[in-house]
Amino acid sequence: MYQKILVPLDGSKRAERILPHVEELAHRYTAKIILLQVVDVTNEMLGLPGSTITMYAEIEQWLDDAKSYLVSLKGEFREKGIPAKTIVERGAVAKKIIDVAEREDVDLIAMASHGRTGLQRVFYGSVAAGVLNQVDRPLLLIRARSST
Repeated sequence: MYQKILVPLDGSKRAERILPHVEELAHRYTAKIILLQVVDVTNEMLGLPGSTITMYAEIEQWLDDAKSYLVSLKGEFREKGIPAKTIVERGAVAKKIIDVAEREDVDLIAMASHGRTGLQRVFYGSVAAGVLNQVDRPLLLIRARSST
């Protein structure tokens, strides 16, 4: 049923709450996992003081950190016999998730919602809602309410 599962992550423990579900699905369907992290540089740059060179160095560090994080998770999946691939993208998070899902021709997007409400949701938006409203393929969404 599922051959490729896209797993968008942001490096938080909340986002990682989807991983046990993905692991079970990957074993059940012998699926390949595609781990994705999107660095939204436009939002990050708004609060970053300094020169263009400093901003570029900061962005490159964020991208390197994202790559290292995903490679670590990829290793954990491979140790469990699950093939995995990593992708790091820059841009608007929900749009990039959908773009990667289409480009990689995934059968399922599996992600955790941070469960923001009120002003936090208005200010930060909801990546999960953005994906849900635009996606053209199955979406497994869990709500991760933990503060960690």
